[in-house]
Amino acid sequence: MVKYGLDYTRCRWILPLLLGIGVIFGIIALAGRGWLESQTLPYVQQASLWQNCKRPDQGGEWNCESLMGYAWGRAAAATYLVGFLLLVICFALAIIAFAIDTLRFNFIRGIGGLLFVAAVFSVMGLVIYPVKFSSEIEMTGINMFSWAYGFGWTTAIMEICLGFFFCCLPNYEDQILGNVKPTYFYSSP
Repeated sequence: MVKYGLDYTRCRWILPLLLGIGVIFGIIALAGRGWLESQTLPYVQQASLWQNCKRPDQGGEWNCESLMGYAWGRAAAATYLVGFLLLVICFALAIIAFAIDTLRFNFIRGIGGLLFVAAVFSVMGLVIYPVKFSSEIEMTGINMFSWAYGFGWTTAIMEICLGFFFCCLPNYEDQILGNVKPTYFYSSP
């Protein structure tokens, strides 16, 4: 991007836009009921970050139990929620940083560092959940970690990748601001 001419006025909103997409994925992961689902018929188990639901047979009623009664459930929810809140703070800071006409590159590197901290919290929650869920809750049938859990991992991966982008962007400050003379490779015939 920088090598072929990053037009700062056009491309300045790409990173905040990607952070916004990460926030949307985090909301889907927090609200989704598909962290764990039954893989085959009859579908008898479905879990979210907040609760675990089971039903005895195909047409029966779902019986739900809160995972907040378990210490690991509270720990998984709290760490993932802290990571998500840090992501929202980074999104707000990125909008502020890129809205200012003169880009503050040290401020942008700080956003990158905060994204790495958010990724650590998100990954902790995403690791605690399946390890403790599968060891402490009796699972019925064949189960899989499903789409909402995948959105949680997508959010964590986006936090890591965007953290690298935000930390490396100040290295190209002169190219972005247009302070470097172009080098022409021209040979006369």
